[in-house]
Amino acid sequence: MTDTGTVRPSNEDNFLIDAALGLVAVADGMGGHESGEVASADALTSLAHFLHASTDPGSSGAPPNFRPSRFDPGATDPDGVASEAALAAMVTLHDAVEFANQRMYQTNLANRRGDGGGMGTTLTGLWQSAPGGPLLVFHVGDSRLYCYRAGRLTQLTRDQTMYQEAIEAGATEHLPPRNLLLQALGPSCDTHPELHIQAVEAGDVYLLCSDGLYGATSDERIAAVLAGASVEGLGDCCKQLIATALHDGSRDNVTAVLLQCD
Repeated sequence: MTDTGTVRPSNEDNFLIDAALGLVAVADGMGGHESGEVASADALTSLAHFLHASTDPGSSGAPPNFRPSRFDPGATDPDGVASEAALAAMVTLHDAVEFANQRMYQTNLANRRGDGGGMGTTLTGLWQSAPGGPLLVFHVGDSRLYCYRAGRLTQLTRDQTMYQEAIEAGATEHLPPRNLLLQALGPSCDTHPELHIQAVEAGDVYLLCSDGLYGATSDERIAAVLAGASVEGLGDCCKQLIATALHDGSRDNVTAVLLQCD
C-alpha cells in the first residue's frame, strides 16, 4: 500500500509486486512534482523488464545496447555458501539495476540535466530467482528492507545517506539532513547497488518501505504492528503501518509492502 500523506501534493512513491517473476520492490522518486512519480515508476518497470528478458526462455536476452559493468558476485557471498545458480542470478540482478539507472540517466541527459541533476529515485527490493531459493536483496538510496523473525525486527539495508555516514563516523552534532542521498538511480551514470543473499526461514515477514514510514516511526512501533501479521491479514497490517506513520507525524509519502514466507 502507498499513501500520499497529509502534506505532499502528490505521491512520488511506487511499488511493484510481480508474483510470476518473484520480484517485490519499492521506489521513492525525486525531482519535483511528476518527475519523481515518473522516476520511481520507470525504475520499477525497467527493472522488471530486464529480469523478464533475461530469464524468459523465449526471450532474446538482455535488452540491446545495454553495457553491463564488471561485477563480482563473490563479493556478496564472503562465506562461499551460495550456489552457482544464486551467484549467476546475482549478476543478472546487478545488471538489471544498472539497466534501470542507465535508462534514467540517458533520459536526464536528453533533457539537458547533467550529472547530479534531473530526476532520480531510490530502489530497494527482493528477488527470488528460483522457487524455494534464497532472496536476493538489492538496494540503492534510503528506502528500507526489514525482516521480522521470531519476534525480532532486523534492518537488512543500510541507508545510503550523508546522515548515516556521519552517524557511523561518530558525529553527534551538526548532523546533515536525513534526506541527503549518497546514491540514487538516475542522476549519475554510475551506481553501486548494495546486494546480498538472504536465507529464508518459515514465518519470516519482510517489510519494504519508503522513508515516510520509518522516518517518523520507531522500529519498536513497527515491530509491534508486524507481531500480528498473518498471510490473510497483510493488507490490514499495511494499513496499520501507514496509519501509525501518519499519526506519528510523517510529512512524506508513505509506502509499505509486506511479504510473508510460508
